[in-house]
Amino acid sequence: MGYNNLKSCVLDLERNGHLVRVQEEMDPHLEMAEIQRRVYEAQGPAIYFERVKGSPFPAVCNLFGTMERSRFMFRDTLRAMQKIMELKADPSALMKKPFAYLGLPWVGVQALPRKARLGAPILYGKTTISALPQIKSWPDDGGPFITLPQVYTEHPNSPSPMQSNVGMYRIQLGGNKYVADQQIGMHYQIHRGIGVHHHAALEKSEDLRVSIFVGGPPSHTFGAVMPLPEGLAEVMFMGMLGGKAWRYVQQNGHTLSADADFCIVGKVSHTTLPEGPFGDHLGYYSLAHDFPVLEVEAVYHRKDAIWPFTVVGRPPQEDTSFGQLIHEITEPVVPSEIAGLHAMHAVDAAGVHPLLLAIGSERYVPYGERKPQEILTIANAILGFSQASLAKYLMIIAKEDNPQLDIHHIDVFMAHLLERVDWTRDLHFQTRTTMDTLDYSGSGFNEGSKVVIAAAGTKRRDLASELPREMKLPQGFSNPSVCLPGIIAVQAPRFSDRKVAEDQANAFCRYLKEAGFANGYPLLILVDDAEFAAAKLNNFLWTTFTRSNPSHDIYGVDSFTEYKHWGCHGPLVIDARIKPHHAPPLVEDAKVTARVDQLAVKGRPLHGII
Repeated sequence: MGYNNLKSCVLDLERNGHLVRVQEEMDPHLEMAEIQRRVYEAQGPAIYFERVKGSPFPAVCNLFGTMERSRFMFRDTLRAMQKIMELKADPSALMKKPFAYLGLPWVGVQALPRKARLGAPILYGKTTISALPQIKSWPDDGGPFITLPQVYTEHPNSPSPMQSNVGMYRIQLGGNKYVADQQIGMHYQIHRGIGVHHHAALEKSEDLRVSIFVGGPPSHTFGAVMPLPEGLAEVMFMGMLGGKAWRYVQQNGHTLSADADFCIVGKVSHTTLPEGPFGDHLGYYSLAHDFPVLEVEAVYHRKDAIWPFTVVGRPPQEDTSFGQLIHEITEPVVPSEIAGLHAMHAVDAAGVHPLLLAIGSERYVPYGERKPQEILTIANAILGFSQASLAKYLMIIAKEDNPQLDIHHIDVFMAHLLERVDWTRDLHFQTRTTMDTLDYSGSGFNEGSKVVIAAAGTKRRDLASELPREMKLPQGFSNPSVCLPGIIAVQAPRFSDRKVAEDQANAFCRYLKEAGFANGYPLLILVDDAEFAAAKLNNFLWTTFTRSNPSHDIYGVDSFTEYKHWGCHGPLVIDARIKPHHAPPLVEDAKVTARVDQLAVKGRPLHGII
């Protein structure tokens, strides 16, 4: 049950038609990443690179490239994990249906971390940072990165695996000002568990010991991204999902994952160096900023070690599968954490954190007209809940208005909200607050704003799907295009500076107020390319929510401020143009793309795959 290591997983996938080997030598500089993106887009198999240029180690990508393959790898344990979450959400279920949960206590006992007794495979050999596959994903990346790391730390005040944190924080292997083979960069964002450990170490005037695992059973990789409640160690979850205990060994004061393929160990102090740029999951580069440096002490590897990697970029990408798996496992427990919450969905196509959808109960005044009351309380709880606190746009509706609505049908959700929203009442801003580290639409690094849009009650308007006849726009605005029912993208002049942009947006709103505007379009988006924004749902989501900061970029037709509350009587307008302070979007290298095209011709290794 479960895999002992990554090699056994690779062989199992190959036997079952989920993996293809590439025997030609491939270049880790952009080429392998381009292959990963193309194979993922084609929903193809995992790819095993037998020969990686400049490294003695083979590599594998796209392990989680399809949900079918992701579920296949955890076919023996996925249902048990769901049952554990069901019990966490409703412990009384054990008394009601005891036979449905037989064996679960044994799953927990089996998963307790344990020391490797007969030698640890990870101690087979040592290597150097420069000998690892130096995979660079995007042309302007600052260097090669580990894209599937498991970064392990223990709390300095109570060091033990059960008091550990394992997170997937990106690791820069070289470039910038790092001393080759001696220093690597560690980028961890706000609201991350490693920050607690690092802070505690600095308070004791100590360096923080860090172990970076790469590879091992796929449950170890997935465990590093799993959002777990405080107090539940990721290594315990890895054991439960993998069907086998997470094994470890102590070496020179460091804890090593016994079954990982690679382990980099070292210490982090207060020293920082520029890390990045890096093509990230919002579809833009996260720029270079100072982040902690790991002083490398040793690099261990197992016999026949395999280097797993992925590519991060504009979604959907392989990490989309992580999000879907997390949803499948945690769906029963998330609503139980927040009273009245029925469903929550971080929209992958919008870059995850920029847009969060939620469905809550509206029961505060059951004898009166339904309007946002309880769902506002729920929204406040969501913005204080784990990673959901990083949401920039939180849209929440009342379950009672449509009990059958599926939160994952984004177009249906948006239509439901826009049919009911009252822009004079239903906008609630948080200004000058924290923002996702990777989101450059804000007013500074980690700084920006949030808006809650809460809609409940009876339908207020019918949404239009065709442009109004003889639609007129002010000079400089053109090419109106319908993105979704009730939403129009308008091509606006290029953004030059904030003052000019505000004058343009306000003039646009005044023009619409004077000209009158159809009630069927409550939302307008100002963009650089209206045809692109309206071409498909994912384009609308990506353009609108990754390129706007609510406090600075939301305008309204016939707007007002009353007792600190802002609203508008006409349509809402979001300025989603690219601004000078935004990070540049990710674009492939044309020469590399041409090389990968050649790998798809008849007789080459990717023929019939991409």
